[in-house]
Amino acid sequence: MSALGRSGVEVSGLGFGAAVIGNLYTEVTEEQAYDAVAAAWRQGVRYFDTAPHYGLGLSERRLGAALRAHPREQYTVSTKVGRRLDPADGTGDDLAHGFAVPASHRRVWDFTADGVRRTLEASLERLGLDRVDVVYLHDPDDHAEQAFREGYPALEKLRAQGVVGAIGAGMNQAEMLTRFVRDTDVDVVLCAGRYTLLDQSAGAELLPAAVERGVSVVIGGAFNSGLLADPRPTATYNYAQAPAELLEKALRMQAVADRHGVTLRAAALAFCAAHPAVASVLVGARSADEVRDCAEQFATPVPAAFWQELNDTGLLPLEEPS
Repeated sequence: MSALGRSGVEVSGLGFGAAVIGNLYTEVTEEQAYDAVAAAWRQGVRYFDTAPHYGLGLSERRLGAALRAHPREQYTVSTKVGRRLDPADGTGDDLAHGFAVPASHRRVWDFTADGVRRTLEASLERLGLDRVDVVYLHDPDDHAEQAFREGYPALEKLRAQGVVGAIGAGMNQAEMLTRFVRDTDVDVVLCAGRYTLLDQSAGAELLPAAVERGVSVVIGGAFNSGLLADPRPTATYNYAQAPAELLEKALRMQAVADRHGVTLRAAALAFCAAHPAVASVLVGARSADEVRDCAEQFATPVPAAFWQELNDTGLLPLEEPS
């Protein structure tokens, strides 16, 4: 377990990303969702991340129900604010936003102080908890001014009041997260897809700034939404069809992994976890089998010779992870 910044909130090195049990892209049954969380627990996972956005609250409800059997002090939960859920007529589905659920609510961007409080209160109700450990500002890309001027101070106040233990921001980009690290007193940032075997953009400024400032980083999207888990022509990269040049690069990396007796999945997870700024790597899994595989890959040592070959061939122009 690692502490997030100076907060005292601790997370396991491998975390469970609960977007998938919110019916990300395809339906997951209640039983499958419960079994996935239970398998994560058995594998030693004690950090669970969710958000109202994931399945219009379904992820939070399922995660809360699955964790109910465990002592509250034994696990860490993070959720997010910035998308308020307002009731809708329920007609149609939410697939336009990536989730196979009825359109029971509509998302409203809201990084105001009142929006932060209302969104968190609703999340606690869905989770069935009286507190969460970590709250992130969720994807404030197009709402930077409001997020920094109103949303962040609201989180800071909630932390000072003891309502939450740690605060931060979660995004699919590194630039604004670097601003949060440098210009605010966040404990942690969640960076998805920008520090992987195929995209090291977060390594330029975000991760060094986090080390310098004593801020923790949680990495999501270690497989870049699928390409690094199973590189094939139909694989996705950042939730869209993988470009041909990146597919070719991933296949070359997989060939190197094969030569060194490891899987590309193990290497992808090891790369993310090795940086000193990184406290946890989130993986999403829609079944107990997927959870067990992720845990097995996370625990697999990756030989130094693998990293050396990636460097020598120009596939990963960085020093090898330690």
